[in-house]
Amino acid sequence: MDPLFFVNGFAWTLDTRLDVIKKVPFILYPFQEGAFLKILKAINVKDLLIEKSRDMGATWLCVTAIFWRWLFFDFESFLFVSRVEEYVDEPGNPKALFHKFDFLLDNLPSWLQPLGFRKSEHRRRNHIENPQNGSVVDGESTTENVARGDRRTAILLDEFAVVRNGHNVLKATRDATKCRLFNSTPAGINNAFCDLRQGDIERLRLHWTEHPIKAAGLYTSENSKLIALDPAGYPAGYKPILDGKVRSPWYDMQCSRAVSAQEIAQELDINYLGSGCQFFNPDRIQTLIKEFACLPVTSGTLEIDKALGEPRTFLPDPQGLLKLWIAVDRDGRPKCENRIVIGTDISAGTGASNSCLCGYDGITREKVLEFASPYIRPEGFAEFAVAVCRWFKQYSKKAPFLIWEANGPGRQFGARTIELGYSNIYFRSNDASIQKKVSDIPGWAPTRESQMVLLGEYRAAVENKRIINRSKVALEETLEYTYQQDGSVDHARAKSKQDPSGARANHGDYVIADALAYRGMGERKILPRASGEPEIPVGCLAWRIKMREAEKVPKHLQLSEGWGR
Repeated sequence: MDPLFFVNGFAWTLDTRLDVIKKVPFILYPFQEGAFLKILKAINVKDLLIEKSRDMGATWLCVTAIFWRWLFFDFESFLFVSRVEEYVDEPGNPKALFHKFDFLLDNLPSWLQPLGFRKSEHRRRNHIENPQNGSVVDGESTTENVARGDRRTAILLDEFAVVRNGHNVLKATRDATKCRLFNSTPAGINNAFCDLRQGDIERLRLHWTEHPIKAAGLYTSENSKLIALDPAGYPAGYKPILDGKVRSPWYDMQCSRAVSAQEIAQELDINYLGSGCQFFNPDRIQTLIKEFACLPVTSGTLEIDKALGEPRTFLPDPQGLLKLWIAVDRDGRPKCENRIVIGTDISAGTGASNSCLCGYDGITREKVLEFASPYIRPEGFAEFAVAVCRWFKQYSKKAPFLIWEANGPGRQFGARTIELGYSNIYFRSNDASIQKKVSDIPGWAPTRESQMVLLGEYRAAVENKRIINRSKVALEETLEYTYQQDGSVDHARAKSKQDPSGARANHGDYVIADALAYRGMGERKILPRASGEPEIPVGCLAWRIKMREAEKVPKHLQLSEGWGR
């Protein structure tokens, strides 16, 4: 009746890494006892997401909890699911879920084993039955229709973060059971496991710092000064790594064996962003956030004339979607004397992703404005963008330079922009050529190659402080850009077939808008004009024409005023 007494007294586990005795009693650590009870409380009641560092015993805990219910509860039905069938049930494979289940059963005292149980009759591939109480456990691999039409007491979905069709699995299993145990280490953010974590699901977190052996000598640092969190276990004379992270000698050793920061983030840190091969340097971005990110000077709503794309009134509002890192004057005009460069990323306006507008001072290269909304149609967003451009021109007398992504909804945006008569815009050029000849086609055209160039340019600019991005949310979004399997770079959620967050998550919109604005800064239209007449080099055609014109002027007209006085 006491599950903890049962596990600590009668359960055995297998650890093939041990030198001599590889079969050891499954005696739970204190953190495992709490986790085991939480898993049992979820069975037949609610879903549970288990996020873990590697080698914390989470899979053994899940299998053992199901094993205890199978052994002592009548007519229960469970399902083991893993990404491939070999990890569900394969003879001799210790990684397989049924191998763990069989090991627990085989090592029970005979008086605890089910009455009448015979392996030849009650244990088949992907199936085991308890003849004493009618409970069963079955196994499947994660196909899109796993458990569809089924009825289960609980379903264990192991290593769910690496399941490619995870969203379809969620739909197929939802009505099959009240309890799904999602057990996994992180694998980036472009998967159903990470999307589940963003919701209201019950969570169980098993971090390596809870393990008494791995956390021995636990320490951290602040301003390069050591802080021993476990003074009793901290080795005398040990050379720590003072990077501000929580560490231990065991963790330091594991990091030295890892081949990449991604491996550390995935296997040890339960870091969803870091486990996805990030395109931007996370440490550098965090430094920039601390150094430059700040609240906007003012926020509000810009009322516009939609038919003409003209600004009317700016209404200050702390909750307004238009954020400014510059002040406005008494007439409600933004106080910026230099030419502004505005980059936009356009969505369909259905709520799936944001339409985003980001503006920079073309001379100081600091971010001065930001706007994002998922509910504005491309034509309406064009009207708003043009009105913002004309709003800035009221103060500086210089028309902002506007650049947008021309694919998909960008075509509607561009057509409406042209219709409104706004002409200080980006025209497409061939980035692959040396001359980069400009065409008469408006808008930036994204391809796999051009997007790599665009994001690479922006990454170098922001990380090397060639531009100053004041927006914390925009800088944080850079960390969600990862390398894909085909070598391209994309927002980690952009390739998700579905958006289980209710189609409310953005997909890299700030980053694209910021990157386009930086691209726009390289255009000649925004460079400051030199004051006065340009200097004409001696000997050039213009110099000879000027000399010839000077010879035609009557000499007396060249005398200074009042020469005869």
